[in-house]
Amino acid sequence: MHPALRRLADLAFTRVRFRELLAPYTTWRIGGPADALVDVGTPEELERLFAFLREEGIPWFLLGHGSNVLFGDGGFRGVVFRLVGAFRTLAVSPQGGDISCPPGTVLVIAGGGASLPGLASFAARQGLAGLEFAGGIPGTVGGAVVMNAGAHGGEVKDVLRSVRLFTPDGREVVAGPESLRFSYRTSILQKERAVVVEAAFCLRPDDPEEIRARLAAFRERRARTQPVTARTAGSVFRNPPGDYAGRLIDAAGLKGLRVGGAVVSSVHANFIENAGGATARDVRALIERIQDEVYRKFGVRLETEVVVVGEG
Repeated sequence: MHPALRRLADLAFTRVRFRELLAPYTTWRIGGPADALVDVGTPEELERLFAFLREEGIPWFLLGHGSNVLFGDGGFRGVVFRLVGAFRTLAVSPQGGDISCPPGTVLVIAGGGASLPGLASFAARQGLAGLEFAGGIPGTVGGAVVMNAGAHGGEVKDVLRSVRLFTPDGREVVAGPESLRFSYRTSILQKERAVVVEAAFCLRPDDPEEIRARLAAFRERRARTQPVTARTAGSVFRNPPGDYAGRLIDAAGLKGLRVGGAVVSSVHANFIENAGGATARDVRALIERIQDEVYRKFGVRLETEVVVVGEG
């Protein structure tokens, strides 16, 4: 562990833990220890953390709800941090400020660390439509922006007005959707690292009962077609153009394929379950076997959607 990391305990963050296992913070329940796990609760704490990271040259990783990440069995050498406190707020904002929405829509501001399903439920209670597709997607608002999360024909880019970013060199930047270069399950933020501290959405008023009905229908469909009670990280592979990764994996006869404690879900083939005691090595080996077999049978090389981080 970098000797300077012990200084984190004196820098007044919301919470600091050393050599903390990452597995409990991920939906796969897989991952070794981080040198330091820091909860950052205010903009001042975030600025202080990045000043420290720059000064010491320490690697970092921003962890949301851990629903789209595979940490290595050896953990992460550096700082893993989470946005809590002030970064998890949700609010309907009046028009006329620095950010405005088109006529007939309403501005909603969400912290980057806020729950994406929580945001969808919040909007429904306000009678605001447009985020129903997100009601069953695990993860944070910031992670959803970075990945351009989507389901049921909707995507984050469809309703996003702007984001407020904090860059590793200490700058605060406001960016619109056009500069984020959204495409299917990707954005420029996957290459140019920055922290989404806040996102603004333009949503349309609608009948609250109808919104809740759509939310419930999408969640019921998800529960029926995906292994929602198993330990997974969501879809492992991106859908190739004109096809579905799950269909290809299923057609290759790979449902139930197992490596160690990792197994291809029998409910949806694009999910890998931790069936008990799975390691990151098990999951990576299973991913490679799926990729090789699908390519051998169909000539399609599946690309992972899950982010692989850390050692071992």
